[in-house]
Amino acid sequence: MDEQTARREIVRVGQLMYERSYVVSSDGNVSVRLDDGRVVATPTQTCKGRMTEEMLAVTDLDGKPLNERKASSELAMHLLIYRERPDVHAVCHAHPPHGSAFAVAGLAIDQPILSEVILTLGCVPLAEYGTPSTDELTEAMRPLVKHHNALLMANHGAVAYGADVWQAFDRLETLEHTAKIAILARAVGGPRNLPPDAIEKLINVREAAGYLDERARCQSCGYLHETQITCPTGERASVSATTNGASKISLTREELIELLAQATNMNK
Repeated sequence: MDEQTARREIVRVGQLMYERSYVVSSDGNVSVRLDDGRVVATPTQTCKGRMTEEMLAVTDLDGKPLNERKASSELAMHLLIYRERPDVHAVCHAHPPHGSAFAVAGLAIDQPILSEVILTLGCVPLAEYGTPSTDELTEAMRPLVKHHNALLMANHGAVAYGADVWQAFDRLETLEHTAKIAILARAVGGPRNLPPDAIEKLINVREAAGYLDERARCQSCGYLHETQITCPTGERASVSATTNGASKISLTREELIELLAQATNMNK
């Protein structure tokens, strides 16, 4: 991708994130890795709904500035993903309300409740808390990046990434939509997971269609448990402490409905 196209698409995605309340004020950040290795990124302390193409920063893959604009202080998160995933060329970080609610509650989005999500995104694990803009955050993310296309960060927000900025945004949107459906399902009686044989079929379909490759089989979630699918190393995927060891929160139906109503009113 050329730099001008990257600038245009970053600005458009920033506007969409702001319009959909995935970010407020100067929250969140977006970047694109160009074919020559340079990174075009959103600037620090800038509202994503009011950005212009001229505001964007350019750095190398070590974060060294290549123009007069200062990149987001969370650029290190993006650079880690680019180093760990050569196939990734764009990253979107935001604080979508429902996905962030999972992150604040210490919960991963890792239950196989929607076939479309298994096909196109896979599970979304929870990285342990790390101070934003520090090595603590990137080190917490590092073990999860290779086998996932989106992450939740405890008490922080969400990040999604892909081959281009639109795929990264689509994955962020899917994450938020899934979190919202999961909260609604809990409010009306509780979600029902897909059976193991259905999960196996979906994994086979997504690999045949090219949605996700075999690396996604090593996801640290419950998708592969009780199925015959194995990861490429020949070992069955295991549940990580950060995903399965988090404290669970119990709420009554009435409490969930009240929380959902509050979240809805906040987005009006």
